[in-house]
Amino acid sequence: MGTLVGHVVPGFGFVLIGLWHLFNHIKLHLQHPNSYRAPIWFPASKFRYLELLLIILGSSASVAMELFISPEKHQPFDDDGTIPSNHLHNFEHASISMTFLVYAASAIVLDKLAPRAQHGLTQLLGAAAFGQQLLLFHLHSSDHLGPEGQYHLLLQLVILVSLITTLLGLGFPKSFLVSFVRSLSIFFQGIWLTVMGVMLWTPGLISKGCFLNDEEGHEVVRCESEEARHRALSLVNLLFSWFLIGIAVFGVAFYLVLVKFYGEKVEYFTLGSDRESEEDDDVESQKRSNGEDLKSFVDHMGKTAFAPIDMER
Repeated sequence: MGTLVGHVVPGFGFVLIGLWHLFNHIKLHLQHPNSYRAPIWFPASKFRYLELLLIILGSSASVAMELFISPEKHQPFDDDGTIPSNHLHNFEHASISMTFLVYAASAIVLDKLAPRAQHGLTQLLGAAAFGQQLLLFHLHSSDHLGPEGQYHLLLQLVILVSLITTLLGLGFPKSFLVSFVRSLSIFFQGIWLTVMGVMLWTPGLISKGCFLNDEEGHEVVRCESEEARHRALSLVNLLFSWFLIGIAVFGVAFYLVLVKFYGEKVEYFTLGSDRESEEDDDVESQKRSNGEDLKSFVDHMGKTAFAPIDMER
């Protein structure tokens, strides 16, 4: 990360996984509304572990890029074996990627061994990955005051939603809305990472009064005045709010489109005539029930009244 490509590429990965989950959760719920149980990952039709292997490959590429390809010496350590300050953010990003790599690899192992706690353990590892991501972005060693810090702050809100819904999936595995929101939040993470990369490292899109400044080999957006900085932060907030609205609308529209393909047909009827018919049936049923109860009562009283009476003599 720290560059346009470093945000757009992982962002594209989150978008793909989010869309894949969103599609499959909606399809599964529409086809099996009564027996729906949300999985944490979905096997592909031709290659079962395609999703998890893509996460492993993407995470491995991210670790290699952060620790071995991007650094000038092609290794992240200083001459004395310590971590230099300008490479701290590389280790933070690599640690996030390694957590997702561990999640995906463990999910494959758990699926092959199939223990009884497979679903819960996989879900817990997914929550740990989002927790690690949230922690390291919150304690990020990069700029927290400028526009880049504001982008990261708003990204943390989306990651928090992913974390909470993943944990809720442990207690509510049959809740479609929990899975729907989690999938949409993963998709939103990818969109926001892509937006962040484009807006922060495209000179023509940087807010008025701000500029790219090279600091220890890392380009950071700085502003000429406090007023320019506040304006830039406000624009980031507005951008986030617009994307939030757009993604919410997209989620609902995507659901409605899939209903057309996979949803059950709905039969419509006139409410008034059907209600009258139901009320007539209820009345007739009640009449029959009352008549049978009355007949039973009369028969019982008749038998009691005319039964032989034994009298003591």
